[in-house]
Amino acid sequence: MAKVLVLKHVASEGPGTLKEGFERAGCQVEELNLYEGEGLPDADGYSVVVSMGGPMNVYEDQKYPFLKEESDFLRDAIEKGKPVLGICLGGQMIARACGAEVRKAEVEEIGWYPVHITTDGRADEMFWDFPSQLQVFQWHGDTFEVPEGGKLLFKAPLCKNQAFRYGNAYALQFHLEVTEGLLRDWFEGSPKLKDIVAEYHKRRDGLLKMVNSICSRLLDMDGFDL
Repeated sequence: MAKVLVLKHVASEGPGTLKEGFERAGCQVEELNLYEGEGLPDADGYSVVVSMGGPMNVYEDQKYPFLKEESDFLRDAIEKGKPVLGICLGGQMIARACGAEVRKAEVEEIGWYPVHITTDGRADEMFWDFPSQLQVFQWHGDTFEVPEGGKLLFKAPLCKNQAFRYGNAYALQFHLEVTEGLLRDWFEGSPKLKDIVAEYHKRRDGLLKMVNSICSRLLDMDGFDL
């Protein structure tokens, strides 16, 4: 049975529909709580590695020592040819592991925003059949540069770099994994909650289809052109 390792930076940012997608594909999903001091294993024992979001910044090593350890782990997993997926902070961690800059974005994005597939995104085996424009959930104040040798897959008007591929690693700035439960947790007590959840229900079926596709294709990456 294929094993998927999910790296969590905070309790409230779990794998959501990604876990469901991998389990539907017959995988065993193991969640590692880095914020509780759980040590990183050897990447060789896993078919796919996923790094989730979190409220910290990739450059806060002194406050969150596990970030440096995770960066080294992700670099090792990528060099070993493991399929790696990063969401939001996780995507920024992939950028860091690959030597790209992570910095404050000019605009903080919180809510539902459009992102547009690039020519390289349309040519990529992961996203070739995705819509040209996605309405996705965002919550970030930082952004990443595309590593040297990487390809920009999705872009947006306010925060240009939204997703990139570097070899066998995919970094997404946006949250395709969201569920109603996650959104209610993140926006508890906020006047934005009602509209955020209503928009989620409009997008849910499309999001689930895309997540299921990503999970399946990550597991099939042996046949991808790297």
